[in-house]
Amino acid sequence: MAPPRKALIAITSAHAPLYPDGKETGLFITEALHPFNVFKKAGFEVDLVSETGTYQPDWLSQQKDWLPDEDRAVWEDHSSEFRSKLDKLLKPSDIKADNYGLFFASAGHASLIDYPDAKGLQSIAAKVYTDGGIVSAVYGVPSITPSNDGDTILITSHSCHGGAIFPGIIDPSTGKSVISGRKVTGFTTRGEEEEGVLDTIKSWKRPTIEASAADSGATYVSPAGPWDAFTITDGPIVTGANPASAHVTAEAAVKAFDAL
Repeated sequence: MAPPRKALIAITSAHAPLYPDGKETGLFITEALHPFNVFKKAGFEVDLVSETGTYQPDWLSQQKDWLPDEDRAVWEDHSSEFRSKLDKLLKPSDIKADNYGLFFASAGHASLIDYPDAKGLQSIAAKVYTDGGIVSAVYGVPSITPSNDGDTILITSHSCHGGAIFPGIIDPSTGKSVISGRKVTGFTTRGEEEEGVLDTIKSWKRPTIEASAADSGATYVSPAGPWDAFTITDGPIVTGANPASAHVTAEAAVKAFDAL
């Protein structure tokens, strides 16, 4: 029997200074909203959950360049399905994992902080996996580039490191991560260095996506360039390389689900 056509999008509960003047990372709004839209269009019921039932929006994700008018209208409308579900965010104890056939880890840089220890979310994802569903995540990072006049300009891309959850999603039949022995992609360590955030990640005492994939026994496959759209499907595991890959990764997750 096919898994339920119902998707669960995990979001980060964490927040921490990342941007100039101590402005904080958190949930990068479109990293949850865009997959939400893809899954709804594909006929899924969609719920949102975080480890603590709380979230804080990423500062950059609320700025004009990163929240287009169409997305902002949804975000600011508390009666929209997406925003109302954020306003009444679920926590793992509210979730019956059997009801879901697709688990998608959205992000924001803060997910590097809480996803590795998010036992509730990891347990749900593991149940979806063992029940024959799809487990997916997408990765990325914002660029912070100083200008010539000493001010700071924020450029390039959304922040998303959803794959930080994978090492803790355990296949009970092997006792190893569900990505052990599989091919995955994710944001490159080179990209972290180029964008000047590697030291911040180290200060959080968290590994890069490449390192965590290797530690979990996965084969990491790099995109041609850090910002090139790139997604990999290996069985029920679907991963994307960066924010440019977010939409196509969600679509790939739907395609993998429909092939079950």
